Amino acid sequence: MAKENKGESFSSSAGLMRYFDSEDDKGIKIGPKVVIAAAIAFTVLILVLPVFFPM
Repeated sequence: MAKENKGESFSSSAGLMRYFDSEDDKGIKIGPKVVIAAAIAFTVLILVLPVFFPM
């Protein structure tokens, strides 16, 4: 039968927990709504550019 590995999951994820707990506060903070709005605006710009600058 399969052997149960109790307690292994915490020790294997401890490095990830330390990594995400040590986030740098010096970086630029951008909200998710701003990222989505910028992506939509960039997409619209790419779709509209051929109208004004045909090749």
